[in-house]
Amino acid sequence: MNTMAENRTAEPLTQYVQRAITRVRAFDRRRPLPWDLLVTGFYVTAALIDFTSGGWKTITENASLPDWLILSLSLGFSVPLLWRRTHPVAVLAVMVPVAVVNSATGAMLQASLILLVALFNAALRVPVRTLLWLYGMVLVPFVVAAFRYPAEQGPEQNLVPAAMSLALSAVIGIAVRTRKDYLDSLVERARQLEVERDQQARLATAAERARIAREMHDIIGHNLSVITGLADGGRYAAAKSPERAAQALTAIATTSRQALTELRRLLDVLSEEEPTTEPDLTPQPGLTDLTRLIEGVRTAGLPVHTTIKGTPTIPPGRQLTIYRVIQEALTNTLKHGGPNATSHIEMSYDEGGAVTVTVTDTGRGGDLNGTAGRGLPGMRERTALYGGTLEAGPRPTPEQGWRVHLHLPEEPPQ
Repeated sequence: MNTMAENRTAEPLTQYVQRAITRVRAFDRRRPLPWDLLVTGFYVTAALIDFTSGGWKTITENASLPDWLILSLSLGFSVPLLWRRTHPVAVLAVMVPVAVVNSATGAMLQASLILLVALFNAALRVPVRTLLWLYGMVLVPFVVAAFRYPAEQGPEQNLVPAAMSLALSAVIGIAVRTRKDYLDSLVERARQLEVERDQQARLATAAERARIAREMHDIIGHNLSVITGLADGGRYAAAKSPERAAQALTAIATTSRQALTELRRLLDVLSEEEPTTEPDLTPQPGLTDLTRLIEGVRTAGLPVHTTIKGTPTIPPGRQLTIYRVIQEALTNTLKHGGPNATSHIEMSYDEGGAVTVTVTDTGRGGDLNGTAGRGLPGMRERTALYGGTLEAGPRPTPEQGWRVHLHLPEEPPQ
């Protein structure tokens, strides 16, 4: 308790003042009229006290001036302050003639110092060029006083100090406005950064959704195509060879489990809640999984031949791209190739890391550019991530079937 009390006591006074100023400014932004009335009321009261107490007579050059003139001049200096923030130029345009009359008649009211407040508020809101004109206009009453009463109000006693005071008031107004503009620019910059952050988050979300859509398409499309092929083969074999039908059912179960495992791992990434079990750390498919992929396709009824040149030494991201492209090509052959189709995979690895993969089949082919499918766009998106090229289309006549050609260039040096 004592420590907390000491901390509160040791808090600098400037922090209290800063909080109080912040609250006052916040209230003023919400409701400017009460503050304007308070400031104007203060100066009106001070001017009227100077008038009623006769204090103006101690510095005047003409003590015989009528009361109505002194009262009018006092109100003419103080009342226009009510509009100093909304119409600063108009306020000075009203107060300067009053100040000229004040100097010309010799009243020399102390209320004329309110011109400093009006000029300060103008400096906060008008352009610098306009402020220079206003500064020259405000000097006119003091020039009149200097020539009207040269002995008492000459340049060295009145004009020079007045010019310096008015200039200081204008400079302070410009400094305050500059600081306010700077703070506003910081606030706007912070707002822009928040907008950019939200945009980056939305872009990242869209990219992640696209990636998940590609993975879902690859997982579901391929495995369902294999399961469909196995089911068709098992149906035809059920009557003549029950053993082959049982093998097909076993392969269907294995393929289904594999698909469910991959889907579960993908959906765990989307879960917003804390996982209740240990996460599945199974890596994404790579080149080492191609053998199992090809065996599954062969089991589904599509003969696949492979030709490999070179030794693969590529990172996991590129391996996943190659795996998904081959998976998509074999899946499309299963869907569109027909019952007697065969497929051939040729892979070539260069020492620099470049990879070339060509997948061809002898089936009927199909329209892979349809608007409903995500296969070909997904393959091209994956390939573009590594600066590669992908070609997919019918094989040239007289050959029959479809050809998918993938090329990934060498990786840039790190």
